[in-house]
Amino acid sequence: MADPIAQFQIKKIATLGTIGGHEIAFTNSALYMLIAVAGISLLMIGATTKRQLVPGRMQSVAELTYEFVADMLKSSAGNEGMKFFPLVFSLFTFILFANMIGLIPGTFTVTSHIIITVMMAMIVFLTVLGYGIYRNGAKFLKLFVPSGIPIVILPLIVMIELMSFLSRPLSHSVRLFANMLAGHITLKVFAGFVTMLGGIGALGWLVAVLPLSLTVALTALEFLVAFLQAYVFTILTCIYINDAIHPGH
Repeated sequence: MADPIAQFQIKKIATLGTIGGHEIAFTNSALYMLIAVAGISLLMIGATTKRQLVPGRMQSVAELTYEFVADMLKSSAGNEGMKFFPLVFSLFTFILFANMIGLIPGTFTVTSHIIITVMMAMIVFLTVLGYGIYRNGAKFLKLFVPSGIPIVILPLIVMIELMSFLSRPLSHSVRLFANMLAGHITLKVFAGFVTMLGGIGALGWLVAVLPLSLTVALTALEFLVAFLQAYVFTILTCIYINDAIHPGH
């Protein structure tokens, strides 16, 4: 059976140069990130180049995506949150495209690497922290002081709220990374069973029907998970942005 972890290996495609004795390489991870960005650009630019009153398929998809993210942001952070729309829209479309591309056999899933998800989570965290302090000043600290808490347990609650806030990048990134990693490993394992049983002969192919059916079902489920993980990452981003705008509990 093929190693289910091998699909996550980062491979060098070309060397771009060296900085301080460290090699700077163009990898398969960078390649598929560029493919995701190219796909998003093709959809959005192609859909808006020749806008029509009665939209075609590409324009409809672009408009639905725009409205979906805009509604998500407005419902979570209000109209003021729309100033963060470029960030939220970019995160949603990048994660969605990267997840979907990774489901194509022989491709690479960039969101299955925690370094990628951590960087996106840190962008959100630093944006929320910076804007929260800029907009509210010392009032941003209200985020850590829930109203109506007895003074006796207030220090404990503040400590818990502070730890929860500081752990956001970890929980935000690990959720996406772990789901994509686990899903692809499971698919690879069941697909490996099909190949292994098929090599036995006619009887093996009969037995392989079960893991093949499970592989097909899991693939369909993974398409749903790919969308849901993009949605969950984005909706949490919207909630965190709302905390920066309205830090009071």
